[in-house]
Amino acid sequence: MWSVRILTLFPELFPGPLASSITGRALKEAIWEIKAIDVRDYATDKHKTVDDCPYGGGGGMVARPDILGQAIEENFISNQNEIIYLSPRGELFNQGLARELTQRKGINIICGRFEGIDERVINEYRIREVSIGDFVLSSGDVAAYSLLDACVRLLPGVLGNGGSLVQESFGLDHNYEMLLEYPHFTRPQNWRDRQVPEVLLSGNHQLVENWRLEQAKQKTKEQRPDLWNRYLSRKEK
Repeated sequence: MWSVRILTLFPELFPGPLASSITGRALKEAIWEIKAIDVRDYATDKHKTVDDCPYGGGGGMVARPDILGQAIEENFISNQNEIIYLSPRGELFNQGLARELTQRKGINIICGRFEGIDERVINEYRIREVSIGDFVLSSGDVAAYSLLDACVRLLPGVLGNGGSLVQESFGLDHNYEMLLEYPHFTRPQNWRDRQVPEVLLSGNHQLVENWRLEQAKQKTKEQRPDLWNRYLSRKEK
């Protein structure tokens, strides 16, 4: 079972949407588990304060290292799983990192709020900072949904058709590596004078495969030139 532990100020947010659809089914089938821990349980004053003003001035509040450190030591250290702090300044989360994380027994996640967490906590526990994109959210809790959904669907037994992982965007098929997924079509064959491409009706699997690969290339070139350039560089090696 893939185990997830989360430190958050709002444990009631979990599992949230992860309790629905394929991730929810996998949760019920004990393919993975999740436990959300309230950081305020480790506060030492009657107001359950977990943050303070930053040294040097500036806006926002910073999570205190003594309180967060205690929460980490009581909930994360024993399982020896990597600790991830969801932060806009972290390394960019992608499909490769999702695969990497699912090869382990589980992960520990810190969901930040306010201005962030004390830097000494990051250094003390060798925390890995991860970002889901070049934008800022109000909390790491929302980011955790995306990270966990991307990971859980990769776990064995979660998707009924494991082949869907192969040729999807950023999939496992070497030919499609770093390419966006090709277009999909289903019934009806004619919708509002828009026809399904004839090649998909041909029954010729090689022609279909060639068409899909070319479509994936075109989509990537048009919509993600950064990925397209990486794809070209890989092909030249």
